Amino acid sequence: MTNQGRTVKVTLVRSTAGRLASHQACVRGLGLRRIGHAVEVEDTPAVRGMIDRVAYLLKIEGT
Repeated sequence: MTNQGRTVKVTLVRSTAGRLASHQACVRGLGLRRIGHAVEVEDTPAVRGMIDRVAYLLKIEGT
């Protein structure tokens, strides 16, 4: 089964200030810039891994 064309909406709900640099990089890699900013990203294993790593900072919809 492929996830071709599937997207996940992620919203940054907590600040990245004081977090691990790798977690900040994951948030930036997802395209999130500020609290309340939401983006739709492709549902791929790489993106899913970044979301899992920083899930405590995000609100995830469409899983």
